[in-house]
This record gives sequence, C-alpha cells and structure tokens, in this order.
Amino acid sequence: MSVAATRRGFQPSGPTQNFTPGRRGAIAPPVRPSWRGANAGRAGAFGYNPVPFDACGRAGPQPVPLAVRTGSVPRSHLRHTLFPVTTDSLKSLLADEMTEVDRVLRSSLESDVVLVRQVAEYIISSGGKRLRPALLLLAARACGYAGRDHCTLAAVVEMIHTATLLHDDVVDESQLRRGHATANATFGNSASVLVGDFLYSRAFQLMVGLRSVRVLEILSHATNVIAEGEVMQLMNVGNPDLDEAAYLEVIQRKTAKLFEAAAQLGAVLAGASPERETALARYGRHLGTAFQLVDDVLDYSGDLAAIGKNLGDDLAEGKMTLPLIRAIAVGSAEDAALVRNAITGGRITEFAPVVAALDRTGALAYARASAAREGDTAAACVTGLPLSPHRESLLELASFAVRRSY
Repeated sequence: MSVAATRRGFQPSGPTQNFTPGRRGAIAPPVRPSWRGANAGRAGAFGYNPVPFDACGRAGPQPVPLAVRTGSVPRSHLRHTLFPVTTDSLKSLLADEMTEVDRVLRSSLESDVVLVRQVAEYIISSGGKRLRPALLLLAARACGYAGRDHCTLAAVVEMIHTATLLHDDVVDESQLRRGHATANATFGNSASVLVGDFLYSRAFQLMVGLRSVRVLEILSHATNVIAEGEVMQLMNVGNPDLDEAAYLEVIQRKTAKLFEAAAQLGAVLAGASPERETALARYGRHLGTAFQLVDDVLDYSGDLAAIGKNLGDDLAEGKMTLPLIRAIAVGSAEDAALVRNAITGGRITEFAPVVAALDRTGALAYARASAAREGDTAAACVTGLPLSPHRESLLELASFAVRRSY
C-alpha cells in the first residue's frame, strides 16, 4: 500500500520570480478490501477483513485488490486527477466528483495578491490522501443526496484542513510534509500563517454561498474545537505525565473533529434524519481518531518515502502520543525514564533507544489495536445505511484508516 512520495516541479512565474523566500530555505523544486456488496459478511464483522499486526504494530500483508468497477470513469482519466483516494474502486466511484472538487478549489484560490496564489497552489498541489473531502462526498451519496453542492462543501473542508496544516507546520517548525519541503520552510513563517488565514476566510465565503445556517453552525463549531485542540496539544508539549484519556481528548479535538464534521455535513446536505446525522458524525469521529492513532504509530515505524515526513518528528517536538504513554505505563522503570527524558528534552538523538523501548513494551501494537477498535466502532455506525457502493466505501475507509502504511 505504500506509495513513494514524488516531487512535483514548482516554478514561480511572472512577478512571483522576484519574491524572496523566508530565511528558512529557498524554493524547493518543486486490506484494503475491494467492495464486495451484500455478501461480504464473512470478511470481518462489518464487511472487511480483520487486521493482523506484528509486535511492532505493523499491518500484515495486503491482499491483491479485486477489479471491481463501481463507476464509469476510465482508468486513463484517474491518472490525471489531483485527488488520490484509497482504493481503486473508490477512485472510480468518486472520480467525476473529485474533479469538480479540484475545480472549485483552484478557482477559489484566485487572488490579486501573487504570493497568496503561489503559497496556496504550492500546498494544495503537494498531494495528500484527500480523505476528508472524499468522506463528505461518500456520506452525502450514501444518504441519497443527488445535487452538486457537496462538491463545493468538500472543497471547503479541504481548504480548512489545508489552513490547519499551514499553521501547524509553523508552530511545529516542520520542514517536510508529503515528501515536499513545507510551505513555511519554503516561503517563511509569515507567508504561511497569512495564507492559512486567507484559506480560512475563503472557505467561509464559499460556505455563505450555500445559504445553510446548519452548515455554518457545524463548520464554525468545528474550526473552534480544532483550534482548542491545537492549543491543548501545545500546552502539553514536553509533558510526560499526559495520560491516555487526556491524549484522546486532544486528538478528538484537533484531528477527529474535521472528520466528524465532514461526515455529518454529508448527511445534512441529504436531509437525513437526526439519527442518521448523529450516526455519521460518530462514524467520522471514530474514523478520525483511528487515523491519528495510526499516524502516531507511523512516526516511529513508518517508511520516510511512504509517509512523506521525517520519522521521529513527534519526539523531536516533545509530543506525547499513545505509544509513548503506553510505554511509560507498562514498561520497566528504565524504559519509563528513557521516554520521559526524551520527551522533556525533545531529543531526537534518543529516537533509536525509544523505538527499542516501544518494541519491548508492545506499545506500537497497543496503539494499532486501539486504532482497530476505533475503526470497528466507525464501521458499526454506518451499517444501518442503505446498501450501496457509497456505504461500502465508507466501510473501506474504516479499514484503510487502520491498515495504512502511509
């Protein structure tokens, strides 16, 4: 499942050629199961295979995908879409809609300010799994929505996510994301923060155009909760006493909340019942939690080329994540002291010894198992939806979030 990160060429043109990047660096050149329909009951409780993990929390071998066609878009077209999603069947299912999301995104990045266009284009074009917009599209269609506003709203969700990435990378002083130099490393911190603000404000302009107070309520609340989660994480940098319950609250705010909002918005657009809206919101929350827990694991066991960012970033930034919390809780006094000292000092030099401690304590496998439980809970939330390729793709996402290696 690993996909090697590749660099895309990025050349400023016209007046942008005279822009001087910030001092942090110059412009960089620029299982999973297939959908099986109603007879998938034997492949795990909710239509997908249970996930085997080794002691290091790594997912087992991936099955060869089945060539199931659930859409009419030819594969030659899929190679040109800028929105990669997680399975071949899902790509086919969403290809036309993802193309429209891309069109909305790019038209919304238009600005008379050259640097705004330059930085926004750089981050939007840098890749990513695009799970949040895909989630909204799937939820809307699974609830019977037949309009086109879901593409605009999916673009809004991606803009908000991109804005959070721009701000996060400045706070974390990150240098690498998705296999590319971060925007702050390329253009400087000030440009990244201000363009992030532009993306937030443009997202709300698009929201207003939908003329739905309910949509505004959900997304304004979500962005507020996400900001609170980021501040909570900042407050706990270098804090080795953060426990599992407190950590889960942080990630449910800063990561899972936008997944929750995306799934809920799909139901809202479709005019779904309050019960179905709540079920999809819960699906998104548990999916997002699983996604973050796997990110925690990959920061200590992933492949640099596959995950597109430096291993050990969390440790270097002094961030307590579930594997470290577990190692302190169940490890020997020596292991606990090692992790505590590495976190309080933000010492990436301790990366190899810390990974060894995580292996000894089974902490990575514990985090993967926690993610698998979240994935199971997410899947249970959507089994009441009418049978359709979109519902089955929601189940695929629950599996992918746990099994992924990038």
